[in-house]
Amino acid sequence: MPSLSTPRIYLAGFDVFRADAIEHGRYLKSLCEAHGLEGLYPFDNEVEQGLSPHDTARRICHANIDMIKRCDAVLANLNPFRGIEPDSGTAFEVGMAVALGKPVWAYFEDARPLREQIEHDAKGFDAQGYQVEDFQLPKNLMLACTWVGFSGTVEAAVEALAGHLKRPPGNAI
Repeated sequence: MPSLSTPRIYLAGFDVFRADAIEHGRYLKSLCEAHGLEGLYPFDNEVEQGLSPHDTARRICHANIDMIKRCDAVLANLNPFRGIEPDSGTAFEVGMAVALGKPVWAYFEDARPLREQIEHDAKGFDAQGYQVEDFQLPKNLMLACTWVGFSGTVEAAVEALAGHLKRPPGNAI
């Protein structure tokens, strides 16, 4: 059982849609525990049965928002989900954490700049006719300019976030 001084980490990501979501959540929480953190996984929330789909969705949304408010930091899976961009729910959770002044550590496999990840023509426009930004960032600037760091794997991210949280203020990398 974590102590009162154990940093609480909200585990944001599309992992809740995996076939093994509960088992994977346990894995994520065990990674946190191994590094002196308490992982808060969305499936830790209790949602009563028998509600309409809309009421269930609202309960899940508000329970996750409450978890973000209670956490000390957010660990965000920003790997592509159902396309080339991160999960929109995870992006919302990252934005909320940033707005609340909570540090966010991201993880994703492809750290190349977006211009190298997204096909585009000679003028920088993708197949849909939209400009692919060229800031040499691996994700949209609103994510990349607000996280405190990122890693290539969840294992590396948990370790790095734990180290970040243990550093005294003013000793950032």
